[in-house]
Amino acid sequence: MRTLSLTLSFLLLAPIAYATPGEQLVAAARQQIGVTIRYDGRYQRLAYPGGDVPMETGVCTDVVIRAYRRLGIDLQEKVHRDMGAAWAEYPHPLKWGLKARDENIDHRRVLNLATFFRRHGTSLEPSQKPQDYIPGDIVAWLLPGALPHIGIVSNTRSGRGTPLIIHNIGAGAEESDVLFAYKITGHYRYAATPFPAGQKRGARASLQ
Repeated sequence: MRTLSLTLSFLLLAPIAYATPGEQLVAAARQQIGVTIRYDGRYQRLAYPGGDVPMETGVCTDVVIRAYRRLGIDLQEKVHRDMGAAWAEYPHPLKWGLKARDENIDHRRVLNLATFFRRHGTSLEPSQKPQDYIPGDIVAWLLPGALPHIGIVSNTRSGRGTPLIIHNIGAGAEESDVLFAYKITGHYRYAATPFPAGQKRGARASLQ
């Protein structure tokens, strides 16, 4: 009986212990569903490092930031430091009115996260092939109205075989079939997940 109990315990823990980094990121993102229930893009002052808005609210970038933070990666700090080292590499639209870094908001902007992932992860050629996207990949889009958006590729697929996306597009964190619903402007892999055989690696990714 003791042997059976130990075997069952091992089987329950095995998916966690042997999950790929991408699957771990997906699991961390999925935990936000039903917890983050609103979208709120207002500017808010945050602690630094490790700062966050209330968990029940946030924007699309917060899904990504919170998922990585659960894995011990603080994108608030990393983006802030990287912008200090490479200010000219980051976008500075006039509407942002930027004169210096701002640890309260810089990491919560899609264009800045995309730039960070391009600089420090792997930028993949955006495609319309479902097999090119694996769990934990980061995808950026341009929504109607020229609104940048970002989300995490899930390990769950639609009935058509398209990977679902964990994101916040206006009503809180959700997992939905939107990968090919909008124009893809970037496809990134950060930190060290394997490439599917035959997939092109590319440095091109629009940040507009």
